Amino acid sequence: MAVRQPDPTPGPEPERGFILAVLAQGVDPDGELAELEELARTAGVEPVARLVQHRGAPDPRTYVGKGKLEELKQSYENARAEVLIVDDELSPSQQRLLENELQARVVDRAELILDIFAQHAITAEGKLQVELAQLEYNLPRMRGMWQHLERLGGGVGTRGPGESQLETDRRLARQRVSLLKNRLKDLGRQRDVRRKERRRTEIPTVALAGYTNVGKSTLLNALTDATVSVRDRLFETLDPTTRGFEHDGRRYLVTDTVGFVRRLPHQLVEGFAATLEETLVADLVLHVVDGSVAEDTLIEQIAAVNGVLHEIGADELPIELVINKADAVDGEHRRHLSNRYPDALQVSALTGAGIDELRVRISDRFAERFESVRLLLPYAQGAKLNELYALGAPIEQREDTSEGVLVVARLPRREIRRFAPYLINGA
Repeated sequence: MAVRQPDPTPGPEPERGFILAVLAQGVDPDGELAELEELARTAGVEPVARLVQHRGAPDPRTYVGKGKLEELKQSYENARAEVLIVDDELSPSQQRLLENELQARVVDRAELILDIFAQHAITAEGKLQVELAQLEYNLPRMRGMWQHLERLGGGVGTRGPGESQLETDRRLARQRVSLLKNRLKDLGRQRDVRRKERRRTEIPTVALAGYTNVGKSTLLNALTDATVSVRDRLFETLDPTTRGFEHDGRRYLVTDTVGFVRRLPHQLVEGFAATLEETLVADLVLHVVDGSVAEDTLIEQIAAVNGVLHEIGADELPIELVINKADAVDGEHRRHLSNRYPDALQVSALTGAGIDELRVRISDRFAERFESVRLLLPYAQGAKLNELYALGAPIEQREDTSEGVLVVARLPRREIRRFAPYLINGA
């Protein structure tokens, strides 16, 4: 059983980050900004100070109001911060204004998450998806990189043939976006081939979906005896990882997918099609939640995941709620979870508690898709026996008789017609 361990790899000294947020009246900053602060730490930034303005909506020009902007400049300087992290997706003009006013780097929520993804991407496909998402995010923000050229205006040294440096960079970026999309389409076609092969063998597929850091990878390891990385980091899993397990002679495939967060940048919802598609094409989705968090947080996280599942069209699939980290929950809270979510299994991927029951639950979900049949396959029809094994059907009994091979197997209902001439005993 893989045990979740903190990341042992020593890293560089974290940057000093200043958190800035505009929240509605009455919203608790501690609860609302806890996730952003954890995202910052995952990106290598230690929050050292923060400033919150309560108002109905961010200022369209300066993000915070004019008076609050002056307070921000003084507070940022006093904190000796190195980067400003904003709990919203800024417009390009808002980001430029804040950078000019503070003379500092400004990173919004979307860019922060993109940076984390860039650090954690391992496979070639994951790296391509990160690069595509970053380019699409940065394209409308490229103007600020060449302000020194714009300030020159017309006159000596600024005239001549060709396009401006800014337009050159934009054109190259668009060409790169097009190239990346084509490469990802090719990789997508390869995934389709692998999926069709899995479906041809009729192996049921299960996708693990859930909020980031709820223990999906640890659950994958517990179900399948895999050794997927389970370091305690947000977005530890970016690329879909598929492993298998057997129960009562039947094989099942389980795929771990990227974790979700509130307000996941749309560039990532679109760009990370690989892992999200694995959710979309699964036969069953296990929505994994962390039972040890506060109830309000749990409700928000469930809503965030359901929102993404709806966005990609996966909410029409069969979904089972699985409450993980039951070992970190006291008895009273477990009873409360049972009352609120009576159909959800409570498990601990860390200790193994409830894992056998989860395998049974998965098996029961697919039970109606299979039927036990008795077949008598003549020796001259050896190809039919090979077809039977290729389906991955559990063989409950096999006996060589004088008339042929007697087989008792559990077949997918839609495949029984193929073997109708060989059915015996009115099966």
